[in-house]
Amino acid sequence: MNDKMTINFLGAAGTVTGSKYLLESGNKKLMVDCGVFQGLKELRLLNWEQPEYDPKSIHAVLLTHGHLDHTGYLARLVKLGFNGKIYGSAPTLKIAEIILKDSAKIQEEEAARANKEGYSKHSPAEAFYDLKDVENTLPLFNPVSEGKWHVIDDAFKVRWQYNGHIIGSTFIEVETNDSRLVFSGDIGRKKDLLLYTPKKPEKADVLLIESTYGGRIHPEEESIVPELERIVNETVERGGSLFIPSFAVERTQLMMLMLWRLLKEKRIPKIPMIMDSPMGANVLHLFHASRDWHKLKPEECDEMCSHFQVVSNYRETLALREDNKSKIVIAGSGMMTGGRILNYMETRSGNSNDTLLFVGYQAEGTRGRKLLEGAKEIKVYGKWLPFNMHMEHIEGLSAHGDQNDLIDWLSEIKKQPEKVFIIHGEAEQAEALSKALEDNKGWQTDIPQLNQKVEL
Repeated sequence: MNDKMTINFLGAAGTVTGSKYLLESGNKKLMVDCGVFQGLKELRLLNWEQPEYDPKSIHAVLLTHGHLDHTGYLARLVKLGFNGKIYGSAPTLKIAEIILKDSAKIQEEEAARANKEGYSKHSPAEAFYDLKDVENTLPLFNPVSEGKWHVIDDAFKVRWQYNGHIIGSTFIEVETNDSRLVFSGDIGRKKDLLLYTPKKPEKADVLLIESTYGGRIHPEEESIVPELERIVNETVERGGSLFIPSFAVERTQLMMLMLWRLLKEKRIPKIPMIMDSPMGANVLHLFHASRDWHKLKPEECDEMCSHFQVVSNYRETLALREDNKSKIVIAGSGMMTGGRILNYMETRSGNSNDTLLFVGYQAEGTRGRKLLEGAKEIKVYGKWLPFNMHMEHIEGLSAHGDQNDLIDWLSEIKKQPEKVFIIHGEAEQAEALSKALEDNKGWQTDIPQLNQKVEL
């Protein structure tokens, strides 16, 4: 058998989004993660390009976790002919199902709306994939146990290990041809209110490590809760409402937990607290069903949920956005690239009493990033609207580890890997992590570019 091994960086290389890595060993092909590009238009357009590889030739897809930029291309891959198995932890596959269905529904709705209102350049506008494509993807899902080795297609031994970040998240170790490759996925934090400390790899001949916050140090958690308390109270004193664009997985549950604790301690007034994210509601059920993956006790989860109004349909959203009484609304999506938060922005973006609070990473090119950089108008459903809301940004709530967490995560690897690839970061962050690894560990690293193919 030809024992040459190559890796093709199909996404999250030179950028922070679209994780996809194609590993070839002999005549076998594995894809690790299968995400869509988000953010900059030139990146989003890459999603629509015909891939240079043949999807039918891929034997299996291995998922580190369920986020859209790691799983959102799955239904497209199936639409293009992939028919192998898709492996991941049970919570990861459940999150992937929730996210893919939500994504398909949003795309179908947006295509229909664009066609009706005529603001798309395409005639007709089409969904990237639809719910039927998602239904064709789900039978390929195969849950794996965390912490155990699994044999995939006779050529690969694979292990998924707990990684914090979000529920179900793992790093992946692949053994083939006497080499161990480690794919970090997204590495969580040592100190997290909801999740346990990530496990650490002990050996890596080839290492791919994310660098989302490769050059940053998160503020201490102790400073975050008083900051949230201040923002809520100042907004209510102005007679406004607080809108929090939030990722449905982990971040929404974390915000609910922090707000519930502030309310319980009587540090914020008792006003309506709303979770307007159908996906977030589904993830809450998953938290109940996946006790081993997080710290939250069942009774805590029940009490927290009892204080939130969970919006079940679109009519409720339309009523809530017209209601001028003070309230707190957590709504998807976290970077304002779609979801219910845009429905609120359509009527509230010009209201100077309201507050928009960012609690997560805002990728380059997203609406969230543009507003953080000072934009005074926002484009929603083809219309430009003035943006007059108070804007706040709480750093340190990210589910990604910072530079210290990333270096600590590598502390059990005694022998320097032959190759270290820094992935999943904007250039500045990737370069900062590269320098830190050289300074702290004496490791030489590579920062691969999109579609670069490397022989190992």
